[in-house]
Amino acid sequence: MVAIAKEVAPGRWRAGAGRCFEDFALGDVYEHRPGRTISEADNTWFTLLTMNQHPVHFDAAYAAHSEFGRPLVNSCLTLSIVAGMSVADVSQKAIANLGWTDIRLPAPVFIGDTIYAESEVLSKRESASRPTQGIVTVRTTGKKADGTIFMTYQRTVLVPKRGHEIDV
Repeated sequence: MVAIAKEVAPGRWRAGAGRCFEDFALGDVYEHRPGRTISEADNTWFTLLTMNQHPVHFDAAYAAHSEFGRPLVNSCLTLSIVAGMSVADVSQKAIANLGWTDIRLPAPVFIGDTIYAESEVLSKRESASRPTQGIVTVRTTGKKADGTIFMTYQRTVLVPKRGHEIDV
């Protein structure tokens, strides 16, 4: 079997290529690397693509008068990047995302911030209606390079059992 991740400390993992149901263990924490430094272009393009017209994301003069004093990175962008960071470890082999809950944004993200993420396995169970699949729930945490937590959420995914994944 090919190694799916490197255990960097007991119960802590880094960089995988997807997991089957049996590969998840309650309490394991997957460190999603590499990190990502957010650029002004990232924020501007994402804000334009999603039609978010709030000037705090793209109008520096407006943002200078806000309590933050500078433009904020669009939180949907940080959610997208953090979710993307988690794919290799959490959902690379997933059949479906079943739900996202409890999204929290305790701190702002600014242009130039470097962000990282990690996910902890909260629960897993076999699917009652799909005998070749299981359901896994993780809590994902986004952190800035200085350790500030800027985001948390829970995600539930439907994953195949070993031998039933698509392997091309």
